[in-house]
Amino acid sequence: MHGLAFDVAHLLSGSLVLISLMLLYQDRLYSLLNIFAFHAVFLAFAVAWQAFIQGAPHLYVTAAIALAFKGIVIPVSLHRMVQRLGIHRQIETVVGIGPTMLFGICLVALSIMVMLPVTEQADALTQEDLAFALSVVLLGLLMMVTRRNAVSQIVGFMSLENGLILAAAGAKGMPLVVEISIAFSVLIALIVIGIFLFRIRERFDTVDVQVLDRFRGEQP
Repeated sequence: MHGLAFDVAHLLSGSLVLISLMLLYQDRLYSLLNIFAFHAVFLAFAVAWQAFIQGAPHLYVTAAIALAFKGIVIPVSLHRMVQRLGIHRQIETVVGIGPTMLFGICLVALSIMVMLPVTEQADALTQEDLAFALSVVLLGLLMMVTRRNAVSQIVGFMSLENGLILAAAGAKGMPLVVEISIAFSVLIALIVIGIFLFRIRERFDTVDVQVLDRFRGEQP
């Protein structure tokens, strides 16, 4: 059972890292939102498996929240926002996809090299999960930095948060009240983000952050 528990947890956590790299590769908004939905689904599976092997029923609630809100509600809402705003569906990037992917792979290697020695006192399952979780966090941060479109930056932020949830689940879970508060925070953030994007579109007729910087006088 211990070998199976490790293998399945390793597969699910590694799949999250792979999907994070797929998010970096996308150059169209609809594809990006679809891949993010898969990211949330695999997060739900990973957390549910942790709930099973740890005997922690409250983590099933976390998995259900991730599946319902991040896997369905948020992607569908962002799809509608993109359609309603008439946003250009091509994702503008700061650097090319190739260099971004290469840097992302380096971040994954760095996460493993840093996290495994730091968590050497923990069991192998926790070590692997935390290393993969850090990779997901860093890849989400990379996506926020290398994307000029506000919607893609939002997706990067939410994928970063998925990495934090994976880390919390792998580190023997977190209190249910914290998980519920996170879920409500995500919903509130989504509402605020929606209003924010509509206001940007109404005022500047774009959600390209580089164009917005020109309005602020920060670029020539």
